[in-house]
Amino acid sequence: MTRVFAAVRRYPIVALTLAIIVLGAVLALSGAGWLVQWIFSGYAVIIAVWQAVGMVRALLRREFGLDILAVTAIVATVLVGEFVASIVVVLMLTGGEALEDYANRRAKRELDALLTRSPQLAHRADGQGFADVPVDDVLVGDVLLVRPAEIVPVDGILLSPETSLDQSSITGESIPVEKREGDTVLSGAVNGSVAVEIRATAAAGASQYQQIVALVAQASESKAPVVRLADRFAVPFTVFSLMIGAVAWWVSGDAVRFAEVLVLATPCPLLIAAPVAFIGGMSRAARDGIIVKGGGVLEQLSSAKTVVFDKTGTLTTGTPSLTEVRAEPPFTADDLLASVASAEQYSSHVLAASMISAAQARGLDLHPADSASEEATNGVVAQIAGREVVVGKFAFVASHAPDARRTTIGPGELAVYVAIDGAFAGAVLAADRLRDNAASTLERLHRLGVTEAMILTGDAQETAEHIAAELGVSRVRAECLPADKVAEVSAIRARPVIMVGDGVNDAPVLAAADVGVAMGAKGATAASESADAVILVDDISRTADAVQIGRDTVRIALQSIWLGIAISAALMVVAAFGVIPATAGALLQEVVDLATILAALRALGGRRGR
Repeated sequence: MTRVFAAVRRYPIVALTLAIIVLGAVLALSGAGWLVQWIFSGYAVIIAVWQAVGMVRALLRREFGLDILAVTAIVATVLVGEFVASIVVVLMLTGGEALEDYANRRAKRELDALLTRSPQLAHRADGQGFADVPVDDVLVGDVLLVRPAEIVPVDGILLSPETSLDQSSITGESIPVEKREGDTVLSGAVNGSVAVEIRATAAAGASQYQQIVALVAQASESKAPVVRLADRFAVPFTVFSLMIGAVAWWVSGDAVRFAEVLVLATPCPLLIAAPVAFIGGMSRAARDGIIVKGGGVLEQLSSAKTVVFDKTGTLTTGTPSLTEVRAEPPFTADDLLASVASAEQYSSHVLAASMISAAQARGLDLHPADSASEEATNGVVAQIAGREVVVGKFAFVASHAPDARRTTIGPGELAVYVAIDGAFAGAVLAADRLRDNAASTLERLHRLGVTEAMILTGDAQETAEHIAAELGVSRVRAECLPADKVAEVSAIRARPVIMVGDGVNDAPVLAAADVGVAMGAKGATAASESADAVILVDDISRTADAVQIGRDTVRIALQSIWLGIAISAALMVVAAFGVIPATAGALLQEVVDLATILAALRALGGRRGR
């Protein structure tokens, strides 16, 4: 009963129309059938006037819609005395809006799930235990308790030994992720079966989940340009319908025939199909870990001709990994790497984690330093096991070891030099590795119709050309400033253009491209804010997924529109011969509406990689 009252409040015109129909049925059964015609006809005229007012307002805004058909059908049925058909047309028109709203809510389910799951409270340590506080009151550095199956309220660092997190709502990955002490945990993830403590590293508003919620809210409020495609069908469809109705009237000499045709020409299928399909497409994208900020983005993705990639962190992993250890006698490779990794424990450089991981992978022991100091952008000096270990740039190491000499490096590589007790000990080489699925992503994009590819990067020309050669990309521009990237993208002729990037320096070009796609898995940056779509998991193949979803969504939207047109047109032709009474035609049009909605809801489906 509660749901019934809620539906009445949400769709009052539909409820009133049903009440009028029930009243008419009661009056007809009680012998007052003459009154039914007046009630039905009067109510239908009121609805027609209401629709006509909206139509005039749209025309003043230079928007020609499909309302004229509905108004004409209602007026025609009233004038020829088909009052039952007129009330059915009214029910169809008002009910069609309700069906559209219901379908949209069904399609938005995955998007709305993110909004409704937003954490509201956090359990904060207060010296005597944990107290519940609003999530907005959490400060950076606060220690929080996350109970089993609870949502992590803010981004943080895990303080407990280990836990398992379900990150499917923010990354699209269905398999729980194992986290250990010191690992980063993202807000919005669902904790496993044990209570854990975390230290907040961001306030609620700056945390990953809340940023995603903001993107989702923006996406759900958008309107796709292709929705206006239905209005572009308005003029020919209206002329076609009126022409068939007029011919049927002229040939038969019966004005009722005109009304019988027009009740089947009501425009609900055109109005419903596109918005339902596009909201379904956005919902499907959200399930796959892609936040699309509008239906128009899906339309652009569907017809994209060129894709432009940033290099570092997009086509490559963004984290250089060890490629070679070049030790100078008497030092061995293992001795050199162990010394480097031990010293790098006290460095904040991006390479430090790679060196430590490489040493651990070889089973080497890392030693604590008696003392250590880091000189920003140059290197680290550490006293380890009684030896002075210097790690860093060539000039920095050479200042401690005069015999240091440069080593040769290949494209995309960089060298870290090492001195031990004032003697040059060698160098370790690292490179930013190409993503394993970068080449397959480009191949899939090509199959989807994105036939042109380009790399834009601020990196050195030699490094950029090396990556481009590995991927088979012929167009590459290196050593770009942000303004250079914008200029390059603006000059591309094969449009629409997709730009894929991840850094703050990519924000301007992401905003300038037809479709900006941000690799936002490592946090919501300026790139995410300026992009049209945000990939929430660190997987470049989701770019191809986004294009696939765009193509599927537009295809389904257009198929649904044409399905509605084809069925309505066929029924109108049949009705022109007097085979379909007006009341039956109005009821048949409800079936057409339902078929259109079901066809458009197919945009919700689909699996990754299809």
